[in-house]
Amino acid sequence: MTSGSGFQPGSPLRVFLADDHPIVLAGVKALVLEDDRFAVVGEAQDGMSTLEQVLRLQPDILILDISMPGMNGVEVAEAVLRELPTCKILTLTVHEDRGYLRQLLRMGVSGYLLKRSASEELIRALTAIASGGLYLDPAVAEMAVAQSAPRRLDGPIGVVELSQREMDVLKLTASGHSNKSVAAELGIGVKSAETYKARAMEKLGFRTRVEVVRFAISKGWLAD
Repeated sequence: MTSGSGFQPGSPLRVFLADDHPIVLAGVKALVLEDDRFAVVGEAQDGMSTLEQVLRLQPDILILDISMPGMNGVEVAEAVLRELPTCKILTLTVHEDRGYLRQLLRMGVSGYLLKRSASEELIRALTAIASGGLYLDPAVAEMAVAQSAPRRLDGPIGVVELSQREMDVLKLTASGHSNKSVAAELGIGVKSAETYKARAMEKLGFRTRVEVVRFAISKGWLAD
């Protein structure tokens, strides 16, 4: 498997598709197959079949609908993350619901994409999570910020100062870059990239990538 290592030359990432609507499933499959960095290794239209096949096939990425018959997507995600933690999960849903978003992020899914955004955002989402990042649909990103307002970098109280290098590393981390990718982008060593990120997160009191992404959204770093 290539899970956790991002894109490998000549070795497409293995993607499994789960959605109870055949037309949606076909559309998503077509979008994935347009990019030769990804290969579809299986598909299912109900929760139990999804779980059984994912555990057997061990794909790198699971694109998972939340609303499915039998086991719903939340239950499937929980089971997959417990039994196959190397598999990254991109939830694909019509639900713009803070409750679902909060529950799934806490569970450890790698992305939350709305079906209405799929045609424009699916490959971007897959690319981000394949590189170890977190992807949030722009329409629900503000909910993630609202769940846990990050500390401000400015203002008269509780000033937090980041060096320019720490800020550069944090921006790239939030946009989905791995430590290795950050290092290459900035022309520094991987160890240095890790140190800058750790130092910035410590200053801000962050423990997870989700908090970094929320912070980046609040600062307008991901606007593009």
